[in-house]
Amino acid sequence: MALDLMSGGLIAALAGMAFLVFIISLGMYIFLSLAFMSIGRKAKLNAPGLAWIPGIGPLIISFQASKMHWWPWLLLIGAFIPVIGIIFSLAFSIFVIIWQWKMFEAIKEPGYWSLLCLIPVLNLILYGIAAWRK
Repeated sequence: MALDLMSGGLIAALAGMAFLVFIISLGMYIFLSLAFMSIGRKAKLNAPGLAWIPGIGPLIISFQASKMHWWPWLLLIGAFIPVIGIIFSLAFSIFVIIWQWKMFEAIKEPGYWSLLCLIPVLNLILYGIAAWRK
């Protein structure tokens, strides 16, 4: 009897934490999509609404604003190959930083912000400043 109550409480606590994580993730998704859509508008992109594509929308906006070549996307495909996928993933991560550097410069913000965006909470602040500062 006591074990049933304890397992029921544990399940309820886990469900509550999962719901909280879901709400926070949804809020961050909405914030980042709005921010990158605004950045896309500032960079005068044709389709800033691509920022709403889950997972890769902000990458697409950064890529388009940086006006770089498309071939680094092949590194993302290579990331799914066992063993060498780690190398491809690291190379793609470096290109993401370069894309963001050029994206920030395209909207007249300091490019070094892309390095500061590696700090977890600071990145949300910098994306918001870049998106909505006049």
